[in-house]
Formats: sequence, C-alpha cells, structure tokens
Amino acid sequence: MTDTANLEAWAVTQGYDPGHDYSVPPGYLSPHFTTWEFNCKHCGTLPEQGIDPALLRVLEDVRAAFGGRPVTINSGYRCPAHNASVGGVEDSMHVEGKAADFTVDGVMPSKVYAYLDPVHEGGLGRYDTFVHVDTRGSRARWSG
Repeated sequence: MTDTANLEAWAVTQGYDPGHDYSVPPGYLSPHFTTWEFNCKHCGTLPEQGIDPALLRVLEDVRAAFGGRPVTINSGYRCPAHNASVGGVEDSMHVEGKAADFTVDGVMPSKVYAYLDPVHEGGLGRYDTFVHVDTRGSRARWSG
C-alpha cells in the first residue's frame, strides 16, 4: 500500500469523507453564500431541488469581479404564496430557486448590470436599487 493510500485510509477513520466538498462550510450553499440568505422570507424554506448551482456560480463570479465586495441577496427563493404576495409573476424563477435579486456593496446596480450583460446567458433585470439575475436557460433583458 502506498503512503498516500495509508494516509487516506487513516483520514477516513478520523471522519474524513472523500465525497464531501470541504471548500463549502456547513450552512453555506457556496463559498460565500449561506442557506439562510436564500430561504423564503415567508416560510423560511428552500425549494425541494435546492438553489440552482449555476445561479450560485454567477453570484460568486460577480463577487470576484468586484474585488470580493460583499453581495447581499435581497430576494432568493420564494414559495408560491410569498411570490404572489410580492406581486411576482406566476412563472417566476424565484419559485424554482433559479433567481436572486441582489446588490454589491458600494457598486451601482447599473455597473453590475453592465458587467453581467455581455457574459450572462440567462435573465437579467436592472432596477434602481438592485439587480435581478436568473438561470432560465435563455437570454432575457429588462429594466424596472
């Protein structure tokens, strides 16, 4: 048995799980975004299928593109009741865990939108106080 195999075998006896992604801390969906940031503000849940990993990658990319500035999720997952109560469209990507409304600390939403517009293939909305991004699978642009 090689030294590496011996070390791996010992690590497993100490509780190491080779299938676990240790780069994402407990309670986090990605290195910088927690579960509670995406929980529905009405019922505190997440969708059964979880938050779309592609959405988390976009948000991590935005954070990196703006020098690691904090990204605040204003609205992540919305259960159907919450989505209706805030006037969301019936087929909202928020209900599927594929959308987030967010801000970047100290950066105008128009600048964040301008960064994402040429590189993001999903939905992108520009608002005065936040940016909406979703992973709908087709390009869509709007301002509100």
